[in-house]
Amino acid sequence: MTIPAEPVRPATSGNLGDLAGQPERAELIALAHQRSASYGLRPYESPDFCPVLQSELKTRIERSQSLFTYALPVMETLYDQIVNTQSMVILTDADGLILHSLGDDDFLARADKVALRAGADWSEESRGTNAIGTALAENRATLVHGADHFLEANQFLTCSCMTILDPYGKTVGALDVTGDQRGFHKHTMALVRMSAQMIENQLFGNAFRDMVCIRFHSRAEFLGTLVEGIVSFTPGGRFLSSNRSGQFQLGMSNAALQAHTFSSLFGMPMSLLFDAVRGAPAGIVQLQLPSGVKVSARAEWKSSPASMPGTAAAPAGAPDAITAPRRLYAAPARPEGLADLDTGDAQIRTVIGKLRKVIGKDIPVMVLGETGTGKELMARAIHADSPRHAGPFIAVNCASIPENLIESELFGYEEGAFTGARKKGGIGKMLLANGGTLFLDEIGDMPLHLQGRLLRALQERAVQPLGSSKVIQVDVLVVCATNRNLREMVAGGQFREDLYYRLNGLVVRLPALRERSDLDVVAGKLLRQDQGQAGAEPPRIRDSVMELFRRYHWPGNMRQLGNLLRTARLMAEGEAEITEDHLPDDFLDDLRERQERHEGHEGHERHELAAAPGGPVVRGLTVSVARPVGQGGTQQGTQWGTQPTRLAEVEAQLIVATVKAHHGNISAAAKALGISRNTVYRKMEEARGLPQPPG
Repeated sequence: MTIPAEPVRPATSGNLGDLAGQPERAELIALAHQRSASYGLRPYESPDFCPVLQSELKTRIERSQSLFTYALPVMETLYDQIVNTQSMVILTDADGLILHSLGDDDFLARADKVALRAGADWSEESRGTNAIGTALAENRATLVHGADHFLEANQFLTCSCMTILDPYGKTVGALDVTGDQRGFHKHTMALVRMSAQMIENQLFGNAFRDMVCIRFHSRAEFLGTLVEGIVSFTPGGRFLSSNRSGQFQLGMSNAALQAHTFSSLFGMPMSLLFDAVRGAPAGIVQLQLPSGVKVSARAEWKSSPASMPGTAAAPAGAPDAITAPRRLYAAPARPEGLADLDTGDAQIRTVIGKLRKVIGKDIPVMVLGETGTGKELMARAIHADSPRHAGPFIAVNCASIPENLIESELFGYEEGAFTGARKKGGIGKMLLANGGTLFLDEIGDMPLHLQGRLLRALQERAVQPLGSSKVIQVDVLVVCATNRNLREMVAGGQFREDLYYRLNGLVVRLPALRERSDLDVVAGKLLRQDQGQAGAEPPRIRDSVMELFRRYHWPGNMRQLGNLLRTARLMAEGEAEITEDHLPDDFLDDLRERQERHEGHEGHERHELAAAPGGPVVRGLTVSVARPVGQGGTQQGTQWGTQPTRLAEVEAQLIVATVKAHHGNISAAAKALGISRNTVYRKMEEARGLPQPPG
């Protein structure tokens, strides 16, 4: 992967394997410790437990609003990759003040003891050597592990941090993953750096959306991915800026590139570029860099088509076309509808059937399911198939927005409504969704005091921005999603009962990935989507790898599978298939540990099978195994013929018997046995040829 930044330097302490002991990194930590001592800090001191006031935190978030907006979804994706690893994801501003964090509840409690929370200052001046403060001081990716921390109170941590640059190369913040130092993993820094660059690319695209942007890479299949180079020009060809990957591929810094134009960098006038793009398949053209390297490129310009270089001027009185952005390459494929999500699983097909009956009838939909099962994808499909498909689809994650900002984000605000409010105010998400669909993700995490206001807005179909006396009518279809049990929350007084019944017009539940029967189809689809629009065929997944996938429990579900396949595809670059060698180490380690635990549990069950007086006991379900005729003992139930001689045969027969006992209902049988549907199907296949109990 081409990421033009300093190499990740290993920590000097702890069990870091081949990452330990590089002299340059040791020097970095030593210099950071010298700076820490010069600030008057002492290693034995307790950390400062005085975060800034909530009003000041809100002001700082407003100052970094673009960073905050683009970082939140990236943080969620990053957290999904490290969930249940005693870790947290942290976003700070350029001064090291923590703006937001996500993490495992048990680790967040430990982190809070060292003031690792929103509003706390983690600059070197305040906390001594730590990944956030040192990364900002050095303006580079920084790993601080265990005893590398200057303050002894922080030495139970391992932290990987990358600074975030704005489109002009100025440091605007930092992204950090912090965890228990005993759980250090060498891949964490790579994930942090990739995530930081993703944020930078989005900031870059937003800053120059009215200018000409060239996206390029030496390999066409990497266009549209994290590693593509992006360089921006005025319509006349004057250089504006380039992202990190663009600078790396061009071999020049932004300062050096300021002396260039589009023509001097790519050897053709801008007008010829547009002519070439119009006639190119999928809008991809070949350009040559100053180094002589040939690259594939796309050009985009979201401005008035009439003012495009090489086009005729619009006639006088023509309407302003800037409201209809034009891209100079093929338009993206239409959003996926419900039919596109039907990949063969019977449970998903049932959900789709229910949804089709209510689409267009303005009935609110609530989608339940574990994290990463594709709830937002389902909501987008509902929108795409509805009569509102031409309207906006606006997603709000109620869990990722700080509690003190949810109200202003959802309903909007007037200028001066609170300290730090933008001039001219802000448009709320509900108003932005007018005429379309409002998706409220993680609705169970909405603060109780705001639930009443949301209920009133939905009932009256109107919103009143903060600080305003105006009431604005809105027309939205509401789709909600949660992985929490709202019924239990209602019973416990954590969720309003009236809002619950207002939102659950139709409730559907998405199965976890481990419960689905279409894993191979889903994996293939995710691979093809990640391949992008370049047209190249993705590598196939080796059968043995698919078998590993079927055995895995997928705690992160679809999102985890997608991230794993993206990594594996890059590792398998140039090869025909993805093998075990291309899979991330943490996935294989997790699978291996789970298998060892399963084998230990199986040995315990084998003892129970032998000792159970009424027959084998499988997780609370007793199933009698009949002895063959003529071998003595009391027959129980119907004779099966041959006594099983191996545990595998006993297991297979138990599963078959359980399915029969539940009249062929695989889901009910799987639940009774405490295993997944896929495991039931697989064991039934294995049971073919073995003696079976009669029907």
